[in-house]
Order: sequence, then C-alpha cells, then structure tokens
Amino acid sequence: MSQNENLAALSAAGVSVWLDDLSRDRIQSGNLAELISTRGIVGVTTNPTIFQGALSQGHAYDKQVKELAAQGADVDSAIRTITTDDVRAACDVLAGVYEATGGVDGRVSIEVDPRFAFDAEKTIAQAVDLWKTVDRPNLFIKIPATEAGLPAISAVLAEGISVNVTLIFSVARYRAVMGSYLDGITKAKAAGHDPAKIHSVASFFVSRVDTEIDKRLEAIGTPEALALRGQAGVANARLAYAEYQDVFDGGAHTSTYKHLAAAGANRQRPLWASTGVKNPDYSDTLYVTELVASNTVNTLPEKTLEAFADHGETRGDTMSGTAEAAQTVFDQLTAVGIDLADVFDVLEREGVDKFEKSWEELLTATAAELRGAGGN
Repeated sequence: MSQNENLAALSAAGVSVWLDDLSRDRIQSGNLAELISTRGIVGVTTNPTIFQGALSQGHAYDKQVKELAAQGADVDSAIRTITTDDVRAACDVLAGVYEATGGVDGRVSIEVDPRFAFDAEKTIAQAVDLWKTVDRPNLFIKIPATEAGLPAISAVLAEGISVNVTLIFSVARYRAVMGSYLDGITKAKAAGHDPAKIHSVASFFVSRVDTEIDKRLEAIGTPEALALRGQAGVANARLAYAEYQDVFDGGAHTSTYKHLAAAGANRQRPLWASTGVKNPDYSDTLYVTELVASNTVNTLPEKTLEAFADHGETRGDTMSGTAEAAQTVFDQLTAVGIDLADVFDVLEREGVDKFEKSWEELLTATAAELRGAGGN
C-alpha cells in the first residue's frame, strides 16, 4: 500500500502527521498499522475524551472488564490498566517509526488524570507512575500547561521522562512552557540523564481559539468585528511559532538551547492540536494548510486526516515570516473590543473542565460495567 500523495507532501514539508485518536478496535483490527503505511501517520495522541469515547463504544473491552471485575479491581485501577494497555500496544505498533526517526516520532501520548491539573505534586507522581507502568521509550506523558503544570513539566523532564505539554492557548503561556522545558532538560542533564533521549512537544490549541473569539466577534456585530472571524486561531499559532524560532532557531533567546544542544538536547517541537475545523463555513483543512513548517507536528482527528488526504494542499512553509501579519490581526481584535487575556483564561478553564468531565463520565461508565460484570 502506498502513502497518500497529499499527506506525503505534508510530511515532506517537515510536518509530522499524528492521529488524534486511539481505541483497542483501531489497534487490534490493524487499522492503526494501515494508517501508518497508507497515511504516513507517525504518532498518536490520546486524551480523556478520546478514552471515554473508545470505552463507551462496542465490545472490545468487555473481556478485560470482566477479568478486572473478577479480580476485585476498583474503578480507578481498572481505567489505568485499560488505558495503559492500549497505549503500550500502540507504542509497540509505532516502534518501527520510533526507531526509523531516531526517537523523534513513533510517539504515543497518555494524559495524567485531569483532576490533578492544578496539583503539581500529584501530577508529578502520576507521570512517573504512568511512565513506569507503560514501560516504553516512545511514550509521551501529557501534562496540562496550567500554572501548576509548569513546575510539574520541569520536574518530570528532570526524571528523564519525555513530555507532551497540552492545553496551551496563549503565546505568553507557551513562552513559559518552553522555559519549563529548558529548565527540565538542564536539571535532567545535571542528574546524569542523557538529554538526547528526552523528547518533548508543546501542544498549542487552534480551533477552540476561533470558536471562542468568533462568538465574541458576532456578539459585537460591527462590520469590522465580523470581518475578523476565522483569523484568530491561525494568527495565534503563527505568533507562537515565531516564539519557537526565537528560542530554538537562532533568535535572541536561543543561547540556553544552544548550550543544551551541544550536550545532545532536542528541540521541543510545536504541536498543532485541536485542528478539526468546527465551523462549516471554513475550509476543512484550514488548520493544516495554514500551519506548515519544518520541525512541527500536526495531530489530526481522522475526519480531518481524510479530508486532507482527499483534497489538502501543501504550499510550502506557511508559518515563517508571518508574525507581523499575525500581530496585526491581534491588534485589530483588541481594537474592536476583544479581551484576549480573558479569552485565553476561559479556554484554559474550559479545556481542563472538558477533560475532567470526560474522565468523570469514564469513571461512571466503567464502574457500571464492573458492577455488571460482577465486580464491586
């Protein structure tokens, strides 16, 4: 089976294409392996919402739930066993990609319990536990970029554990995330870990920014406000990319990374997340075509992946040199009355709440299944 031409062009432009989904059916049916060979998928991301969806559909987990019920497993331990088994299996499917890319790709992400998003110590403890439980070198532990998450990111990296930083919405927070990464790698090196073996991505969310800001622009309702719809998400990501270049590609703040790179440290790549287009008025490949640059990752829901395979276009680098135009969009948003600081606060809070709600639904559903299978 040959790889799709549109996705091959995207990969050739330096974008690592990851799938934003995982389920046991996808692994056991061979679908994940097929997407690797035909769609050029080189990584997988999960989150509490994805796991909740996977466990609520079909019967792939029935046998294991019965076994766990017979063992007297409680709901938290059952969910941890089920999700870490899926992630471990996916890591094994992607092991060849991991080897072929020198550890850059072939990655599978698993998130810490979202109820710990504002508790650094619990986040660190669970991150270490998940790393040991899955026991695969191509694992990423996902830690949210809340204020409490920032020191947790550094601490977990310092243990030699690779991290996917998630739920980043603002450029200011992204800057802090890169600082936490460099701090963590510095501490890891001091502790005797090989920096070359530690990897990280920073997951910057895109479509949710447009959804929130478009809603506010429509409430303002002026022609100037309405003309700005659909521009904030891409502009925000492009401003973030300029910050990335400043830290990792020879900008004014590259010195710390250069020092660590001499010891083998990797760059923390930007990952564009939430790239499924929610507004049908916009191109369904908007958050792929407009966010192309080398050393980046785009994690796609399957619907967006297939849309790009069908009619996506790669026009080369659409990120470098765009910061000035992106800043103009943000200046215009402020001028028409958008409170950007409030937007990002709302998005972070809602992002954590959404994952926490999904986790609670997962707990409730799994508890019911355990009871139905004869558990406690």
